Amino acid sequence: MRFRWEVAFYVAVFLLVLFMSINGYSKILTIGVGMGAALIAFIIHYFYPLALEKRMDRVESFLRSQKNTPELYIHYVLANRFEDESRMVMEQIMSKHKKEKAQAVYKAAYGVYRKDMNDVREAVPYIRFSDYRAYYETILLSEDEKSTQARECLKSIKKRWMRSALLAEIEIKAGRRETAIKHAREAVNASRGVHRYVLHKEYERILPEAIASVS
Repeated sequence: MRFRWEVAFYVAVFLLVLFMSINGYSKILTIGVGMGAALIAFIIHYFYPLALEKRMDRVESFLRSQKNTPELYIHYVLANRFEDESRMVMEQIMSKHKKEKAQAVYKAAYGVYRKDMNDVREAVPYIRFSDYRAYYETILLSEDEKSTQARECLKSIKKRWMRSALLAEIEIKAGRRETAIKHAREAVNASRGVHRYVLHKEYERILPEAIASVS
């Protein structure tokens, strides 16, 4: 169904641009219409499921279709814990991105997935975005049972879903399940797109109560 819709959309755009060209519309207007249609297509088929979608089936469908984009597909294989495929996709990412700064966030995520904190620790200094760097620094502190320092570290993070997800992890380790569920719900409700999907799949395994009534 989605493929048919995409074909129909692009055919309609092509016919519209062709009509405008044949009927003497200005080139600037014709190009503008074409570019506007391309932007709409990008938002609908790429940006929306990536960053804004709340329905998990649609995000999953989007991620499954990204096998040729390992930087996106890695979210799907890690969220679903596909061991063999995750190694293969990570190899693709490492081969594609040679610089440590480009590899860092993927190495950190993969390290957390495999519970290899040494890999996370090595990657953290090279993570370019402050929120993500603080996110993994907080995970390291939590793994070292430094919950007080972890709570202080996460305060610098601007993204609400990250803060709530980290608080959920800290509360799980402290054995306060009800509080962990509260923060996990906050994290899912504050997230969209791929981040929401990853959190949702994780809580399906460890805190199913947190997603039982998520809006």
